[in-house]
Amino acid sequence: MYTLRQNRWMALLIGVLLVCFSAICMLLQNEQMHKMQYNDSTNQLGAVTYSKNVEAGARPQHLSIQGANHPLTTENSVQLLNVNLLKKWNVKHHPLFVEGISANTPAAAKKAQATQAKPEVKKAVAVAAKPKLDPKLNPPTTLFFSRTKLLSPSQKSEATKQYKVTAEDVLLLRRIVMAEAEGEPYKGKVAVANVVLNRLRSANFPDTIRKVIYQRYQFSPVANGRFDRVKPNEDSIHAVNEALNGRKEVTDDTYYFLSLKLADDLTVHHTRTLAKTIGNHSFYK
Repeated sequence: MYTLRQNRWMALLIGVLLVCFSAICMLLQNEQMHKMQYNDSTNQLGAVTYSKNVEAGARPQHLSIQGANHPLTTENSVQLLNVNLLKKWNVKHHPLFVEGISANTPAAAKKAQATQAKPEVKKAVAVAAKPKLDPKLNPPTTLFFSRTKLLSPSQKSEATKQYKVTAEDVLLLRRIVMAEAEGEPYKGKVAVANVVLNRLRSANFPDTIRKVIYQRYQFSPVANGRFDRVKPNEDSIHAVNEALNGRKEVTDDTYYFLSLKLADDLTVHHTRTLAKTIGNHSFYK
């Protein structure tokens, strides 16, 4: 006490320290109380539950989504959880894929039918444009002629003349058709073969297919060498086969043809009678 009396500033300092200590203790106590109140309120909130009782024996309700079946039963209760617990969970979000449902509307069905019909129409047009060919049709071994026309094998009883067809004859016919009518319609190819066979029958021309084709100044591809270079395509092969079997695109008295666009000599055009025009070729009697 004597010391305190002698040093009054020490007493004042101790008093200040006591007051500060008391204030700190009160603040700590108040903060503790606030925390307890907050914990009590959150615990009460976490205890609140929402549940729906289901009658005994009732089936759980399901929520169905196209492409997946996710059971959502009324037996389960939705609970409000403490916010602090959510932080501890490792929540992963997975995308939900829903399969698209095709539209079965009349407009969609009509559009689908139109889309499917287009290739069929194109295919039908292509088939109509190309003639139907018989792959089993082969050239005959003998040709039958009357005095005025080429006869089919079924008419051989009327024949006044016969001609034995060789493999070389068939090849030469196919090459001359290819060389003269490569870019012409199928009927034009048959007509070129008809002209060669008409000359074979006529007494005014050579008596073999080879001689008819190689006759001087008659077929320009033979003169310019194209005849020796070409390789007959499928249409040329079938056109010759059909002509040898009796198909005719020009009459039996047709002996000449030419292209008015390409021909250098138009004597035939001016001196002969026009019988028919097929593609770029004009055929004359």
